[in-house]
Amino acid sequence: MQQILQILIVEDDILLSDMLKSLLSQNGYRVNTAYSGSEALLILEKETFDLILLDLMIPGKDGYDVCKEIRSTKEVMNTPIIMLTAKSEEIDKILGLELGADDYLP
Repeated sequence: MQQILQILIVEDDILLSDMLKSLLSQNGYRVNTAYSGSEALLILEKETFDLILLDLMIPGKDGYDVCKEIRSTKEVMNTPIIMLTAKSEEIDKILGLELGADDYLP
């Protein structure tokens, strides 16, 4: 029996978040959403995920800070993180990867 992957989407744009959640759910993934960095970190204290899709420009703690906290927290430090963001400058990508993102998709 195939395991269902659990994904956390951290995105403050509700329409985009809902679209991603719908698309992923239709393809067999279990999806949770958080609309701020602080909310994402609270969810991660209670649940584990197989993948985190992380926007950079979110309220409260931004995506960079969330990524740093995830990478410094033993229970979730190995969870893959893909940054999905409108920030497409090379320096943003370099910083995201240096902070621990596994991939960066502008």
